[in-house]
Amino acid sequence: MQPDFWHKKWQESDIGFHNSDANPLLVKHFPALGLATGSRVFLPLCGKTLDINWLLAQGFQVVGAELSPIAIEQLFDELGVVPEITQQKDLQHYRAPNIDIFMGDIFNVTHNLIGQVDAIYDRAALVALPFDMRTRYTSHLKAITHNAKQLMICFVYDQNQLAGPPFSISDDEVKAHYSADYTLSLLESAEVVGNLKGQCPACENVWLLDNGM
Repeated sequence: MQPDFWHKKWQESDIGFHNSDANPLLVKHFPALGLATGSRVFLPLCGKTLDINWLLAQGFQVVGAELSPIAIEQLFDELGVVPEITQQKDLQHYRAPNIDIFMGDIFNVTHNLIGQVDAIYDRAALVALPFDMRTRYTSHLKAITHNAKQLMICFVYDQNQLAGPPFSISDDEVKAHYSADYTLSLLESAEVVGNLKGQCPACENVWLLDNGM
């Protein structure tokens, strides 16, 4: 996916991937990460997800990366806060109490920019990327977070029936990306009610990636 693909989605409000509530699988399984209140959670390719509102309401700090300025502006509008905006090399840093969002290409995000991360919540990032980008993405994610533990939600479906994104991520692919660095646990495989995009039977798989810390 080229950046123009996602900019066009946001410009045209073609954001069917945006939920109107916090993801129930996040609410159900987030405690599996065992985080203390105040811990810092990284959301890659975060959009304006209401999962951020939920995490903030639970007392967590949020750091995110997002390509679209429209998504970020709408996020802060919906949070009801005015962020401080600064330029950080190739990225813009939007900052408000307990939340830092970096606008730009996620591959320009570094550990020094985002700082200490206690966990990752990946609900919409891996599934948004085509196959030939996913190895680079997962390697980069591990590098900038120092292999922070992770709660990841991905779709599994017959890719021949529906073109992504979101793309189908098989169990074998999850293991190929992450098993060398984490202990993997499939917490739940939930059927997508009404099919994916109303067209294709699918499941949402919830993975815990435990780094042993």
